Amino acid sequence: MKNTSAKEISAGIFRFGNPNFRVTKKQILFSTLILCLSLLGLSGFWFKSRYKFDNQMSVKLQELSNVDYPANPAPLGKNFQRYSHRKLTIIKRDNTHFDFVLNPTDKKTAQIVIKNVDLGLLVPKAPEWVKKDQGLETIAFTDREWNRQQISFPANSKNLEIVGGDGFEKQNLVEVALANNCLNAGLWEILLFTKDDGNKSLYYQSWFTFPMGHYKNIFENINKISYWQHWWKLEHWQDPSGTIVKTNLLRNVIDEKEVATQFPLDERIIVSAEQSRKVRTTLATNITKWRDFYDANNEIKFASFRSPGFYDQNKPWGNEYWRIGKFDKAILRNIKPIGVETNLQEIELVFTDIKTSEQNKLFISGVNLKTLPQLPVEEYPKGLYMPMGIGIPPFYQSYDELTKNHPDVSPYFSFLLDSQQRWIDHHHLAVDGSVMHLDKDNPNLLHLYLLSYERNTLIAHFLINLK
Repeated sequence: MKNTSAKEISAGIFRFGNPNFRVTKKQILFSTLILCLSLLGLSGFWFKSRYKFDNQMSVKLQELSNVDYPANPAPLGKNFQRYSHRKLTIIKRDNTHFDFVLNPTDKKTAQIVIKNVDLGLLVPKAPEWVKKDQGLETIAFTDREWNRQQISFPANSKNLEIVGGDGFEKQNLVEVALANNCLNAGLWEILLFTKDDGNKSLYYQSWFTFPMGHYKNIFENINKISYWQHWWKLEHWQDPSGTIVKTNLLRNVIDEKEVATQFPLDERIIVSAEQSRKVRTTLATNITKWRDFYDANNEIKFASFRSPGFYDQNKPWGNEYWRIGKFDKAILRNIKPIGVETNLQEIELVFTDIKTSEQNKLFISGVNLKTLPQLPVEEYPKGLYMPMGIGIPPFYQSYDELTKNHPDVSPYFSFLLDSQQRWIDHHHLAVDGSVMHLDKDNPNLLHLYLLSYERNTLIAHFLINLK
């Protein structure tokens, strides 16, 4: 093959195979320009499609059968999947209020409408006081979106309307739930419950993507900032590990003391409620005592929670429990939270990393410990059952409770910091929250439990003497 001459190259002429075929620099530049314009066009089309919104929108539902979802930990009822194949319409009422209309596709299934829901309480909103610090704001938004928030409506709620069908749902539906799943922004879920033998059971479940154009607009309306400042963190998991946390921007310490605390490592693992249903999503064997979670010889993994919002045993999630492998002490503080008038309390648990010997600290703050319920240990799920983060709601609550207790004005926060005050990603640690209640017989004894990844199991039980 004849080589291209230096003269031809300098002239901007190149030959390819056929000696009569020549490409000039102008042609290359023109082709590159066309390619760039095409990519811009495709990006624009994707953007327009993804953030499209209208006052009334039909949204695709995804329903999974028992075969599709064998690891489903929900309490499935006798009528599960008997009222399926629904369609969803989302109707905008104003800047934050929306209706969710579950439409039937047959005569036996009822139309169920969740009316006038204030989504400004489900889309992440950061407390005003964290906006003074970019790190705190990032943690607030990230943890808010990546924690589950499920709100419930009883059958007699003014926000519910049930029309038509064969009468079963009109007579037997006891609760409707709407959940913002602990995943990418917009991945939400609807659940319908009835009762079987006196116990609440699930008879319908579906997943959908809330229209991202509406999500963006709600976010900007309630936060008064551009969505694009945080969109990647909200729509994709972006780990803010290493972020310096300035706790003085969240509360001021009035006084503190070390308190006598027991961590009975040889106590048998306590299981109830949600954890009893998630046995199949905890991928470990021969784990019987708290001590077993911190033994390097034990392989402990969990079924991953992934899009659109279900557990996948084929993609196990690990842990970093060595970071809290040795419990050292507990500190009780009286604090003055930023943004509220009432003085509250804070618990700090100090651990030693058994791999590096670094001290790591778990904070649970902004709690009135005296008002916690007094419960027997087996009823721990009725205690203060909370995720980790800043300005966060409980995992589960009624819509009425949510409207009375806006998350963005809550003084509650919880996170794990290393010895240099850097935020530790609790998702990779595999701790998603805590539970607290006072002892059934002794109001000065606090029971504090740690929840694993996705609340699959408890991994610790501390008994803290508050006196």
